[in-house]
Amino acid sequence: MEEAVMLLSESLQRQVNMLSITERNQIEEIRIRIHRPLEVVINGKPYYPDIQTVVQYEEVNRFLNKVSKYSLYTLEEELRRGFITIKGGHRVGIAGKVITEGGVVKAVRDVTSFNIRIAREKIGVASRLIPYLYDGRWKNTLLIGPPKSGKTTILRDLARLISTGDDRNRIKALNVGIVDERSEIAGCVNGVPQHTFGIRLDVLDGCPKAEGMMMMIRSMSPQVLIVDEIGRHEDVEAILDAMHTGIHIIVTAHGFDINDVKSRPNFEALFSNGVFDRYIELSARNGAGTIETVRNKNEQVCKRVLEVTT
Repeated sequence: MEEAVMLLSESLQRQVNMLSITERNQIEEIRIRIHRPLEVVINGKPYYPDIQTVVQYEEVNRFLNKVSKYSLYTLEEELRRGFITIKGGHRVGIAGKVITEGGVVKAVRDVTSFNIRIAREKIGVASRLIPYLYDGRWKNTLLIGPPKSGKTTILRDLARLISTGDDRNRIKALNVGIVDERSEIAGCVNGVPQHTFGIRLDVLDGCPKAEGMMMMIRSMSPQVLIVDEIGRHEDVEAILDAMHTGIHIIVTAHGFDINDVKSRPNFEALFSNGVFDRYIELSARNGAGTIETVRNKNEQVCKRVLEVTT
């Protein structure tokens, strides 16, 4: 988190440091808004270290300059997408005046708000899923959960585990391909992953999922394909194509449970074709990463249901 805090003005840094060490270690987001007090989100709840002091324009401008290393031109594409990934894998979301051209976002000007989402690795959090997801091969898996339920954290650790291997469980390291459209799984900066993975890993950063899956298959021959937050018809078509090549697929989707996902027309083909061997339903009931249910290919609840906290 220190990489993100160091980009703040001295005044805002002092406010963050007003929190206890325990509170700082649990920060999920730092929100900066012009003429509003600094907001820190801890365990889903907003806190205002100094509610009487508001963020000044100069502080916002200085923060943007630091993030861009005083060259906004080099971040034109990231600004157009609405977020910037910084050292440490933290993602900085932005809001402000949007410039469109032909109905398509061309740029974001006059940035007035930032949302720094703190990326934290939870190495080993996916290990308890090995008995459910591996039996000599990695099973095609769909992780389902609402926002902030730990989907990406578990997916990231699965990518680490698969690309590293696990001698204790006699699991060999495999070539893993990550299509990271929002730079959240690997947290790449200048194409280099900021999180911990094994040596057998390739990342397509900032690439649309459907196109990226096909590019990865054609160019890098992954044995396991990792993708976050599928949902479009094009994503489903790409997954079906990947399945026919023999590649193992582990993906996530927004939803409260399997029935929520099945109700969406775009997902119908995945269920009718029996793409997934395992469905993992997540929630934040006992903290992000709570595993509510593990289901098999027939959508039946497996004998063991476990809960882990990321």
